[in-house]
Amino acid sequence: MTESHSEEFLQLLETTGALLSGHFILRSGLHSRQFFQCAHLLQYPQISSKVCGWLSVRLAHLEIDSVVSPAMGGLFVGHEIARHLGKRHIFVEKEEGKLVLRRNFEIKQGERFVITEDVITRGGRAMETVEIIRRAGATPVAVASLVDRSGGEYADFGCPLISLLELNVETFPADDLPADLATIPASHPGSK
Repeated sequence: MTESHSEEFLQLLETTGALLSGHFILRSGLHSRQFFQCAHLLQYPQISSKVCGWLSVRLAHLEIDSVVSPAMGGLFVGHEIARHLGKRHIFVEKEEGKLVLRRNFEIKQGERFVITEDVITRGGRAMETVEIIRRAGATPVAVASLVDRSGGEYADFGCPLISLLELNVETFPADDLPADLATIPASHPGSK
């Protein structure tokens, strides 16, 4: 992605309301001053196609057979990436608190996958998806996300993480909040 795309992507996150400021509890349980609600950006098909097209260019050199996404955040990203790359898209979803492959989706032995997410903070759901792929005898080739907000502190996927935007966004454990966050009520705007 060129520098101009980086600036344009940040502007799109802001103008669509996908980049929020305040006090947020992330899916990981960590607290943050910023929250990426990419669903607000992805609700616009033309914007979704544009930004996922930019990410697809970064994935085009990889040998992949299919795209897989953890529901819910990665669904739109995965579908658009698959469309741009001309590949099949499947997804995993929660059942009794953990991600599983359902709906008679099949993973073939030796099949090569890119795992897609909207935002990576610690990479827990992407890692669960990587493990599902490996248990089925397939190969995770890369994890791809619109935003990597981890500052390099994400799970070891055993394959590269490729993102449109890499940011080092501060996160805090609940028992060690800075004074400014401790005075603001926390919200949990993401998916569960």
